[in-house]
Amino acid sequence: MTAPATAFARVADEEVAFLGTDPIPAAPYHDPDWYAAERQAIFLKDWIQIGHICELPAAGNFLRRDLEFAKASLLIVRARDGVIRAFHNVCTHRGTQLVEEAQGKAATFSCPYHRWTFGTDGALISAPDFEQFHVSKADCTLPQVALAVCAGLIFVSFAPDPPPLRDWLGDLAERLEALPVARATQFSEYVYDIDANWKLTYDNFQENYHLRFIHPRTGLATLSPDNPFGYPLRYGFHGQHRTQTIWSNPQPQVKPMQAVGFGRGYAAAMARALVGGDHDRDYFALFPNFFLLGTPAQHFSHVVYPVSATRSRGVIRIYWVGDDSSASERFAREHAMATARDIHAEDRAVIEAGQRGLSSGALTHIHFQTQEALCRHLYKGVRDAVEAWRAEGVA
Repeated sequence: MTAPATAFARVADEEVAFLGTDPIPAAPYHDPDWYAAERQAIFLKDWIQIGHICELPAAGNFLRRDLEFAKASLLIVRARDGVIRAFHNVCTHRGTQLVEEAQGKAATFSCPYHRWTFGTDGALISAPDFEQFHVSKADCTLPQVALAVCAGLIFVSFAPDPPPLRDWLGDLAERLEALPVARATQFSEYVYDIDANWKLTYDNFQENYHLRFIHPRTGLATLSPDNPFGYPLRYGFHGQHRTQTIWSNPQPQVKPMQAVGFGRGYAAAMARALVGGDHDRDYFALFPNFFLLGTPAQHFSHVVYPVSATRSRGVIRIYWVGDDSSASERFAREHAMATARDIHAEDRAVIEAGQRGLSSGALTHIHFQTQEALCRHLYKGVRDAVEAWRAEGVA
């Protein structure tokens, strides 16, 4: 005899009462002055996720990352000593950008303008007629940006002396390192630009309140009569970071193609001993703009970079461990990415519609309900950071 499934119980108001219930000011979602403060208080100060070590498997491998919020182009390089470092992609002679390729492998980096040449460790190796300059080569190394790695994920910080990454991640560092992303060897990726503030874009992925309305077909498996909104089981708060544990529908309505795709993906993850971890159903949201699903068969990450007060860029990845071992595994991976794009395509229009409404200035405040606690937590983290920065007297 099968025991009856435990009824779903939504997170109670009391569990997130510490976040308050007040309306949220609308201006931080469209105001250019507020965005300018966020750049200084958060994005030029905190650790920002920017890549994965599997992109830099050997000495000389490099990535170029252009970050509008910092007005910077970065060169992420694995040097001959095996260390991964981040430099400003700028020649120290007269500022010309060194690298145009998005990624590649090189023993040195030469400026196209006057052929100043730098090593993978950022040192100036040679410069034509350098005796005519009044500076030493040691004073001409590429300007470096702080870089650290956790669970294979590469983070950078533009702060001159940021806290150690593991201290900043707190108790989540160990949990991240137990996830498949720490063993990932490749990923599927797509990048999109969207006319929406970075927080508005990010919040869409922090709440399930919209699932039944925006994803009635693709999100059907997450909905049930006793959990009609597909709310999570619980929320966790870890300083500026947050987590949620996704509810498992005991009787999901799965379409035939979904059953094939997810079934083969799950079987492949099982074969690679990726299933059964303590955090398979957890969602990790790292302040300010990164999240990762622990689900091993669809190990999904999303970073939302601000471009302006009303525009952002998302980088979506699904991480994989090892090469495809069969046609079934190849199909499962392609299906997982196609599904992610399908779901995201349903989100875009409504996110941009929200931005148009907020940018009109018609609202002074917006409202978050109890099950949008993660959105409220993000806003409060942003507000606190901006207020602290302003209190330092640098505004």
